[in-house]
Amino acid sequence: MAETIESITVSTDGTTLAKLIWRRFKTTMPGLVERTLDTNPGLAALGEVLPVGTVVRLPVSEQRAPEKSTSVRLW
Repeated sequence: MAETIESITVSTDGTTLAKLIWRRFKTTMPGLVERTLDTNPGLAALGEVLPVGTVVRLPVSEQRAPEKSTSVRLW
């Protein structure tokens, strides 16, 4: 599973790392917050709310989480 790095700049006040990842991928990806902190030394020192203008490098794997489009009919 190959990984690439994608850079995103914080553009709004009150943005957390988890919110930034959610805005980019629109799904949960277990372990991505931790991998992002490993990729960005010093990012955790900025605090929970990231300052506007902060550049965050996101490690993106080719294998993404499955889409949530599965529906189930019980009756």
